[in-house]
Amino acid sequence: MAHHHKEMPPPVVNGNDSLTGHIISTTIGGKNGEPKQTISYMAEHVVGNGSFGIVFQAKCLENGEAVAIKKVLQDRRYKCRELELMRLMDHPNIFRGLAYIHTVPGVCHRDLKPQNILVDPNTHQVKICDFGSAKVLVKGEANISYICSRFYRAPELIFGATEYTTSIDIWSAGCVLAELLLGQPLFPGENAVDQLAEIIKVLGTPTREEVRCMNPNYNNFRFPQIKAHPWHKIFHKKMPPEAIDLASRLLQYSPSLRCTALEACAHPFFDELREPNACLPNGRPFPPLFNFKQELSGAPPELFNKLIPGYMKRQLGLQLPHSAGT
Repeated sequence: MAHHHKEMPPPVVNGNDSLTGHIISTTIGGKNGEPKQTISYMAEHVVGNGSFGIVFQAKCLENGEAVAIKKVLQDRRYKCRELELMRLMDHPNIFRGLAYIHTVPGVCHRDLKPQNILVDPNTHQVKICDFGSAKVLVKGEANISYICSRFYRAPELIFGATEYTTSIDIWSAGCVLAELLLGQPLFPGENAVDQLAEIIKVLGTPTREEVRCMNPNYNNFRFPQIKAHPWHKIFHKKMPPEAIDLASRLLQYSPSLRCTALEACAHPFFDELREPNACLPNGRPFPPLFNFKQELSGAPPELFNKLIPGYMKRQLGLQLPHSAGT
């Protein structure tokens, strides 16, 4: 799969080899009467490999665009969800990107971490990548709890919960935000128990009710009673209070108390992005920030109003939705 800077569906790679110097061809389009188009890529060099397969950098022969192509080692006994899900995706980025995947079709990424968040150094556009662990969560259906990289694992996963929600991604996003603010991981546990201990050092010992919210079947919880560490003492004295407040709203024990990705986008921490003359530190314009897709479906009018500033509504000719679903 190729991660493009443009919005286009991920192509299906027909190459059998990941060796550099090979040409990989793919066909896109052909749906709804669109013309079919063949695109070729020259594999340049391997940028990463692991148990999942190989990622290598390639160049599009048609326009010179650099892309990353992931060659997955496919085991016929397992479903390749990643390709299925990526074919459904069409969105420019994150925290907004999370709101998008969580809305329709209700996809949970399940491995959000700094390594899976890409930034275009020119436009500063941010993208979520690696959907190898992603899944559409269905209410009432069990899921594996051994998911997500340790430092970013929501506490309900450590408690062995199998009926979790997309709020596990919100916890991970909180860990990433805190890491960006701190310059190092917030909860650097060496194993599952130690991971929980690192969380408790900051959030304090969860109450019986919080444990029940994370996993109602977990009864043998015995931990020393530790008081929560004040959030403002975790970060540098000059840290903006809005940044600390957002981190605290994402990192809650009770999954239902964590704010949603869309609510996070509306948080005062991001208010400066909504100012009429706001731009990047180097004076260049922001990438498009208000070209929302279905992530606004079902959003209450006050959230809609907050997420699209007045000047942008006038520019786009938008009206406040009369009902939440429009």
